[in-house]
Amino acid sequence: MPEEIQVLVVERVACNSITYLFSLSESSKSMKALANWRRVYHFYYVLSVSWGLNMPLEFLKTCYAERNPSTLYLKVYSFYTFNLHEEGLAFMKLAEDAGYERVVYTQAMTQKIFWDDEEYFAGLPSESVDMIGKLVRSVKWGWGLWHGDAFRVQRAPFISAFLLSFYSCKCAPLLMQQCHCLWHIDISKDDNMCDRCFWIKEVGLFFCEFEQIMVIRDTMKW
Repeated sequence: MPEEIQVLVVERVACNSITYLFSLSESSKSMKALANWRRVYHFYYVLSVSWGLNMPLEFLKTCYAERNPSTLYLKVYSFYTFNLHEEGLAFMKLAEDAGYERVVYTQAMTQKIFWDDEEYFAGLPSESVDMIGKLVRSVKWGWGLWHGDAFRVQRAPFISAFLLSFYSCKCAPLLMQQCHCLWHIDISKDDNMCDRCFWIKEVGLFFCEFEQIMVIRDTMKW
């Protein structure tokens, strides 16, 4: 197999699974050499590793130095855990520039929650918002830390400002008549809702399901 093809194979496998890359590297000397190439650290998808495994600090440092998109995304969580808003927004921009598509959803939710800015909603393709949102909220990686106070205190104003209008809007039938609360917002209304109710639902789900994914060694150390 030509070397340039082998390089592409290694990069693609690294994007999907570190475990599979290890298996691939054992298949031949050339593959092993390519898998150990520093450039490959840019392509690792670190969130594919089980939360129970504590990855070496040097590995994460190297991924970060190579501007690995998923590692840059981990740094975004400084916004929520430590209330480092300026740094968190900067890492969102870096992760987006590096091609990490899911950060666009995280940024849109963050701008709405903290600054009532809906401009970033326009950057999300309507046909895939639901899928991207589920992917962002489904990540459970590392041992979680509590969200910072700045995130938690935004929940009550959101409930006061938007929840009543969500349930009272006649754009789609209600599937649950008794429990009009934030925690059932995903299953309480028919999917054929108006755009306003759709985005209220997405922000509500972000409040309910978005969790911290910090590693045992916090991301401030790399």
